[in-house]
Amino acid sequence: MNDDAPAPNGAAQQTPVKMQVLAQYIRDMSFENIVAQKGINGDVKPDVQVQVNLDAKKRPVDNQYEVLTKFTVTSKNKEDQSVLFALELEYGGVFHIEGVPDQQLHPFLLIECPRMLFPYVRRIVSDVTRDGGFPPLNLDNVDFVAIYRQELARRAQAEAAEAAPAVPQA
Repeated sequence: MNDDAPAPNGAAQQTPVKMQVLAQYIRDMSFENIVAQKGINGDVKPDVQVQVNLDAKKRPVDNQYEVLTKFTVTSKNKEDQSVLFALELEYGGVFHIEGVPDQQLHPFLLIECPRMLFPYVRRIVSDVTRDGGFPPLNLDNVDFVAIYRQELARRAQAEAAEAAPAVPQA
């Protein structure tokens, strides 16, 4: 079979998507064990909250992109809302990406690339919390599609607010 032959039924052949992780790294990390610093009395019922922020940018080399994930993990005591520990982790990856149409590149960078990085982030968070004197924290899976959609909605709302004419005051 000839690979250069046109696709059946006149369908255009799509370029296959190629994604390669070129590098992964911790850009910034901090862990504060408040319990060890201040001590704690009574029963502790931890309430863990996780915030995720994403960023991506083109690198000077063709088809290369840097994707940053920032995880802010805070554990508070449910009883008095005192902080038990705080962890901030910025984890990045450098990706070589080909074959993604321009209109799909932004979601690809902010959904698929963080999915590739997430298992490593989960492991780091688990190790750091364990080494910090707490039970290892295994992060739940993150829905990067939902995060992406929330960000799009937030931006649309901000643009709509900026575009709205000012209401004259009497």
